[in-house]
Amino acid sequence: MRVSVSWLREYVDLPADLTAEQLEDALTNLGIEVESIVDQGATVQGTLAVGRVLTIEELKGFKKPIRFCTVDVGKANGTGDPQEIVCGATNFVEGDLVAVILPGGVLPGGFEIGARKTYGRMSNGMICSARELGVSDDHSGILVLDPESGAQPGEDARPYVGLNDIIVHVEPTPDRGYQMSVRGLARELAHAFDVPFTDPGLAKAPKGSTRGKPPWPVTVVDQVGCDRFAARLVTGLDPNAQSPEWMQRRLVTAGIRTLGLAIDVTNYIMLELGQPMHAFDAKRIKGGLVVRRATAGEVLVTLDGVRRRLSEEDMVICDDTGPISLAAVMGGETSEIIPGTTTDVLLEAAHWDPTMVSRTARRHNLFSEAAKRWERGVDRELALVAIERAVRILVEYGGGTPSKQILDLNYPTPIPSITLNSEEVSRLVGIPYPTSLVAELLTKVGCTVTNESPEGSQEGGAILTVTPPSWRPDLLRPADLVEEVVRLDGYTKVPSALPIAPPGAGLTAAQRRRRSVGRALAEMGYVEVLPPPFVSADSLRKLGRSTDAVRLANPLSDEEPYMRTTLLPGLLATLRRNIGRGNRDVALYELGLVFLPTDAGPPPVLDVSRRPTDEEWEQAKAAVPAQPWHVATVAAGEWERSGWWGPGRAYDWADAIQTGREVLLVAGVRPESISVTAADTMPWHPGRCAALRVDGIVVGHAGELHPAVCAEFTVPKRTCALELDLSAVPLPGLTPAPKLSNFPAALIDVALVVPSEVPAVDVERSIVDGIGPLLESIRLFDVYTGAQVGEGRKSLAYKLVLRAPDRTLTAEEAVAARDAAVALAAQRHGAVLRGT
Repeated sequence: MRVSVSWLREYVDLPADLTAEQLEDALTNLGIEVESIVDQGATVQGTLAVGRVLTIEELKGFKKPIRFCTVDVGKANGTGDPQEIVCGATNFVEGDLVAVILPGGVLPGGFEIGARKTYGRMSNGMICSARELGVSDDHSGILVLDPESGAQPGEDARPYVGLNDIIVHVEPTPDRGYQMSVRGLARELAHAFDVPFTDPGLAKAPKGSTRGKPPWPVTVVDQVGCDRFAARLVTGLDPNAQSPEWMQRRLVTAGIRTLGLAIDVTNYIMLELGQPMHAFDAKRIKGGLVVRRATAGEVLVTLDGVRRRLSEEDMVICDDTGPISLAAVMGGETSEIIPGTTTDVLLEAAHWDPTMVSRTARRHNLFSEAAKRWERGVDRELALVAIERAVRILVEYGGGTPSKQILDLNYPTPIPSITLNSEEVSRLVGIPYPTSLVAELLTKVGCTVTNESPEGSQEGGAILTVTPPSWRPDLLRPADLVEEVVRLDGYTKVPSALPIAPPGAGLTAAQRRRRSVGRALAEMGYVEVLPPPFVSADSLRKLGRSTDAVRLANPLSDEEPYMRTTLLPGLLATLRRNIGRGNRDVALYELGLVFLPTDAGPPPVLDVSRRPTDEEWEQAKAAVPAQPWHVATVAAGEWERSGWWGPGRAYDWADAIQTGREVLLVAGVRPESISVTAADTMPWHPGRCAALRVDGIVVGHAGELHPAVCAEFTVPKRTCALELDLSAVPLPGLTPAPKLSNFPAALIDVALVVPSEVPAVDVERSIVDGIGPLLESIRLFDVYTGAQVGEGRKSLAYKLVLRAPDRTLTAEEAVAARDAAVALAAQRHGAVLRGT
């Protein structure tokens, strides 16, 4: 809301030397957001002088009237000579006082003024209209100054055209509708500066009546949606009457267009008092008015020309033809005030249900200035005051005759009182507040405060019964009153003391494991990505996965309405995007949740007024999809880079499997618990896929992707992938520190010939079991197939490191350990020591 300080001064005695900084600080300390404070005089840059028109020469031969004028601007131009200006307006005569901006000046909107030749004459400056100066919407002609104003040629014209004011732009919070008016802001500033306040809402107004003949027959059917409806008729208005210049200036300052006297008056009252009103053309109303809920499917064309289909929740004002106004939001075309035609005006000031207005405005996407105030709450006691104020302005400037009868259909409900323990203020804010100060500040707000505590009672604080004023519908509970006390007493008095943070328990074991896995993958050369968790059914089908997935009720994209059951779709899409942009060698990983559907059915509808029963809580938890943590990688291109040092090596299925092993080791799995076996599952290549197991339980798969999957996702052939279910991997317990031996190791190589179908990991397991605790490490360093080992067989060569904790192993002990391992491998797999 934008409002001038001069308008505020009409109701609050602000200090004469008030600065913009002081005003901003006061509003901010009251909890009001200040968007800007603008000195209107600075909106016009350069010299804006009062000028007296000396001569006017009508230029001929042009399609529109053009005048060549000489204007006396005194010493403002530095010479005292008359200023020659070409002007196209015709509403002024010789001798009139006008506002002249000289060359070098800049009008609002960045319009620079210079000396230039136009229509065959030199024009040195510009004679300004009200719109060009930004003081009103009037652009029908030049702004002619009042000859009784005392203005003299050469003086600064700003004070005479209304550019000597300060404009405040504030954004009240959604719960404080009373601040969206001059009345509300003036009241707040009176609190801030502790100065007198004159409440325009308490102005005397004739009482309305429901007896006798009303100014217009009205029936309120829904008294919940509309608990007050006041109206008064004004007849015989001058249809061409213009709004006074001061009113136009204030409306334009507030960002509201001037549309004619009757409409401008209702907008002006809304800004001044905070009471939205509506003006009907009485001659266009057919029959009596009915205030009711709309019937589903009813249609109303609102003032913005939009044809709107109404809902049963909307409130409407109807005549015999049907709805003529969308109540509290916008009027209808059929009863619209038409400037230059309308002579009889029916003024309406009502009180509408804020919830209804809020829903109607959002349903129709129609956030009018009236709706913004109604949804925040409006003082229901303003109706008659607003009508009286509007009638007086209409009669004064439009010459109309008001009806003697004033309709006031009033269905009041008592304002509930709030019980407040004065000690609660000190407890919540953290500094002491005496009961007397609490009562004084709440009384300043407008509340009625009664001390219900027995006289002389001191323990536990005083019990105050507080009745909020009609203009504060936001005061509903004790906490609201506490906020008012600290707000008016000053937020700056509350110390900024941070509470002592409780000691933390640190990261959980699962969190530490996830961080370790991510760090290990990054150290290997993978780059973390965070794709969105939404997938399409088509992407799941391409991976050979079930499309039985959790479907969102309100997806961000209709193309991806499902929650992922695997991390691979997002990773493959990211891989494709990177390769498409020129990255040839890409290795990506993601740590994230997947969402697995449940068969428990929809969750129960829980009653928010009570705690759920244990059975309801279990049903609700069972309906939530399982969300295990997964880790996945995809890679394509070179894993070992080629260069001047020699050829590189492409990433292959073995690298994906080894990555899986490394992840499990980092996750805390003991090496002897990890096993790798061949597998055949989509989306991996059937001959290049491995299942990774922990203690015999499959926790994931790794290998080369199926060629069809690579083609479907448009990624390079032989792209490899890994996906592990981290939640299925048991968390490690305490890891015992390894026992270190300072005795030398025995290094032995052993090559075993086994049938081709025997997995290398099984042979390795046999060697480990055969040697026992003397084995420190084992590594497969060569696999050979060929004529030397025979058809259907292969040679597996291992490097063994043996070490004893208490002695140096002898050659005989090392050979005996090796022979034990060979014997066990021979027993289990038919292995033969190569070369024997």
